[in-house]
Amino acid sequence: MVSAIKRKTSLTLDAELLDSAKVLEINVSAVAEAALKRAVAEARRKQWLNDNADNFAAQAAWHERNGHPLAEIMCAPGTASWNA
Repeated sequence: MVSAIKRKTSLTLDAELLDSAKVLEINVSAVAEAALKRAVAEARRKQWLNDNADNFAAQAAWHERNGHPLAEIMCAPGTASWNA
């Protein structure tokens, strides 16, 4: 497993919430890091979807005009080609 380089930072958090976390022995750094990791992943996903929105629209338009190239083999159980 690759170890990530850690960097100290300063956060401003609700004092009462921080005190409660300490009493409950919650590792605030680990919780913050996990939440930040999720937030970064979600932001990257949204950015990727936004950056590629025109491509998705073009592909959808192509399928609308031409149909799906695999439509004949993309069928539900019980249809003729499912059993073939």
